[in-house]
Amino acid sequence: MAAYVYILANRKRGTIYTGVTSNLVKRIYEHRNDIVGGFTSRYQIHWLVHYEIFDSIYEAIRREKRLKKWPRAWKIVLIEADNPEWKDLYPEVTGERGCPA
Repeated sequence: MAAYVYILANRKRGTIYTGVTSNLVKRIYEHRNDIVGGFTSRYQIHWLVHYEIFDSIYEAIRREKRLKKWPRAWKIVLIEADNPEWKDLYPEVTGERGCPA
């Protein structure tokens, strides 16, 4: 069963949050809709800016614990390595398309 470590942000280089889940789409939906109370709803942290996939929840939890100990600057480097514009990856993960410009 796949597991995920994810990083959310409220804007480019803004407040970030690191979490772990076995259902990425459901968990990010909960954050985006403030179904989950606490830090992410208080600071409106809704953009999925980074995620990693693991084969087991144990591996994902181990990675999450390491990331939470990292300095903020390291997390920013991690995000910008694959997502330099800090675009919201949620539509990509769900297969949703944005509105035409």
